[in-house]
Amino acid sequence: MCGIVGYIGKRDATPVLVEGLHRLEYRGYDSAGVAVVHRGRLQVTKTAGRVQDLRDKLDAKQTKATVGIGHTRWATHGEPNDTNAHPHTDTQHRVAVVHNGIIENAEALRAQLIADGVKFVTDTDTECLAHMVAQELAESDDRSLEEAVIATLRRVEGTYGLVVLDTKDPDQLVVARNGSPIVLGLGESEMFVASDVAALVRYTRQVIYLEDGEVATIKATDFHTTTLVGGADNSIKTPMTVDADADDYELGAYSDYMRKEIHEQPDAIRRAVMGRLDERFATAKLGGVNLDARELRNIKRVKFLGCGSAYYAGQMGAALVEELARIPADAEPASEFRYRSPVVDPDTLYVAVSQSGETSDTLMAVQELKRKGGQVMGAVNVVGSAIGRECGHGIFLHAGPEVAVASTKALTNMAVSFSLLALLLGRVRDLSAANGGRVVGGLRNLPSQVTGILNAEEEIAAIAHRFAQAEHMFFIGRVRGWPVAREGAQKLKEISYVHAEAYQAGELKHGPLALIQPDMPSVVIIPSDDLIAKNISTIEQIKARGGPVIALTSAAIPDGLADATIRVPRAEPELEPILFNVPLQLLAYHAAAKLGRDIDKPRNLAKSVTVE
Repeated sequence: MCGIVGYIGKRDATPVLVEGLHRLEYRGYDSAGVAVVHRGRLQVTKTAGRVQDLRDKLDAKQTKATVGIGHTRWATHGEPNDTNAHPHTDTQHRVAVVHNGIIENAEALRAQLIADGVKFVTDTDTECLAHMVAQELAESDDRSLEEAVIATLRRVEGTYGLVVLDTKDPDQLVVARNGSPIVLGLGESEMFVASDVAALVRYTRQVIYLEDGEVATIKATDFHTTTLVGGADNSIKTPMTVDADADDYELGAYSDYMRKEIHEQPDAIRRAVMGRLDERFATAKLGGVNLDARELRNIKRVKFLGCGSAYYAGQMGAALVEELARIPADAEPASEFRYRSPVVDPDTLYVAVSQSGETSDTLMAVQELKRKGGQVMGAVNVVGSAIGRECGHGIFLHAGPEVAVASTKALTNMAVSFSLLALLLGRVRDLSAANGGRVVGGLRNLPSQVTGILNAEEEIAAIAHRFAQAEHMFFIGRVRGWPVAREGAQKLKEISYVHAEAYQAGELKHGPLALIQPDMPSVVIIPSDDLIAKNISTIEQIKARGGPVIALTSAAIPDGLADATIRVPRAEPELEPILFNVPLQLLAYHAAAKLGRDIDKPRNLAKSVTVE
């Protein structure tokens, strides 16, 4: 969940490293640091806090170097302070290491190193790696840095993405991956390393993704890779072209990325459906699914696996599959899936959902499924990501780069993509051409309908400001509205720090009504379906107990029924949950802004969860 950057070439390395860390700050912002080799000596600068704090420290040093590594941290071992910030070094300051992941046998390694006379200065697991590499190098003058890193990693249990720098051999960096993403960027007589392409696109769009168990040695003009086990030479790797550029990561006229990404949703939806709607046969075209009509008909169940917002999007997808294709479908948190010894059905299609394509829990669920012979495809937003490569086929979300920790446009495009999948599955079964055409038309209308919601932002902001001081909120939904309620509560919690709980409307009277009181607002989701009367009854039950109500609805409900009402355009009933997410994003955003929160970088959270 941290950010890694490395550079070797002819440029001044420090500005490249700091710029890369700035672009990766959404992956971790407890502390940051860089290490460069200057006149044969290692110079390390690090600080608790943000990348800007690091930049201020570096501006006072004016150190120039052509090789270096950097890191922005989301703490797992040791509190976030100057000492525990990366990079970490050995006792002699010969070796520097930046590392993402968790070394599971760190305590045993630390005890062994202490017995060897090593004195530790940090509380981190990463410091072990620096000392171990240094020990391996000290054993023989002929030992290369690559050999020392491989020997070290063969003693390590856990996950890592790491870069190692040796001051006695500053013309190379050694990089390794196991469970934590690492990408190489290829330039003209220069090479880059990062944990995310966001740090590279300003300099190059030609990248190579390392596989788990791979080690790469990079120099300014070339690189080679090998494997940790067996030492196979994997040097022949074809670079991929990143479908993004530096402008995609700029804020432009917006004050923060979350609001920018909320407003990018109409275009994101257009990309998601472009070329995928078949008007003639009233169906969807999803070439990446890579299953023909007969194979699609043989699917007896669909299960979506994801974490956080991806899990809630999976719940929306499951409802769509059941409604349109009449196939049993459900969603499950990927973080729980592999630990419960799941029964893997060969007739089930499993869909692994992840914006980054690197979510550790979801990736491990995919690997568990493959071990048990399950049929699994990915739904990811990053080409070349670990989940995408592991699955080998699936749906590319086309949301574009998403930087804010709270997912908005990626979540929306997940739901849109699952609508396409449900439509495809339905049309190879019993969904009529008329109903298929209705859904196709509904999908085409979504971008303009989302634009209409965004045009009402000021009204939604006023409602958010009115209720922002509440310490607790309920989000209430029924059937189609239930996953929307869960996602709405998640958004409010993660960026405003207001405690929010989602509940199924029919379950209120089985306990939660005891919590209703005048200082606890409830957001009630009311789609235009045959449950309008029941949802109105839910509002009346809450109001009878003195609870304020915010109604989010596409239906014609009585004026004055709720304390505040957010109107959503009517859409095809199956697609309305997609629209309902957008005003809840704006509600959470403006509540957080009113409370003065750091919206893009909420406390204790990071964008891509690549550790357990």
